[in-house]
Parts: sequence; structure tokens; C-alpha cells
Amino acid sequence: MSFQKQKSEESLEDYLEAILILSQELPQVRSIDLANKLGYSKASISVALKNLCNKSYVTITDHGFLRLTDTGNTRAKSVLERHTVISNWLVSLGVSPQTASFDACRMEHTLSDESFSAIKEYLHVSSE
Repeated sequence: MSFQKQKSEESLEDYLEAILILSQELPQVRSIDLANKLGYSKASISVALKNLCNKSYVTITDHGFLRLTDTGNTRAKSVLERHTVISNWLVSLGVSPQTASFDACRMEHTLSDESFSAIKEYLHVSSE
């Protein structure tokens, strides 16, 4: 996979993860909520949402509320699980929570399924 394509996939996964987290915190998720959470401009969010809709990961209601599709929800949950497991593991090794979260965000996108499964097995973490 090319570097540019990999960065694009990381960005897509970050958006999906953020929408999932916001949907757990708020009754309705709007694009402005996503912009505030990620610290991106409304224009950047608009472009990303168009891409996510085109890939059938997200739908936008007539009232402007963001909804993950089944496919988007599955991918978002996978990314969030990776982030949580890796971050918690790093904290248990003595890494500060802030650094662990930052590093987990980078690792969650590149770690193979095989390696992630091995880490979960080693840590005795079951899939949800």
C-alpha cells in the first residue's frame, strides 16, 4: 500500500472512531461536533464526510445528523478496540496516559490482525 493511501485510510479510520465515540456521548452527532472533537475546519469535515458517505460508512439525515452504517460501525468499533487495548497495555507498562493514547492512535492503523490477536491473547483480553 502506498504511503498516501495508508495515510488516507488512517484518516478515514480516525473519523469513524471519532463519530463512534461522539455517538456514545451525545444523543445526536453533527458535523460541528466532529469538527470540534478533531480540531479540524468545517470545510475539512465536509470533504471527509462526503468521502465517508461515498464509501457507505456514514449517512447524513435530513436534519444533518451523522449515522454510521453497519459497515462503518463495524470498522469504527474495530479501530476503537485496537486503540483501547493498545493504550491500556502501554499505560500498564508505565507509559503516561497521554503518550499511550497518542502512540495507540498511530499503532492502531498499522498493526496486523495477527499481531493484534496475539497481543490480546497475551493480555487475556477477549473480543467484545
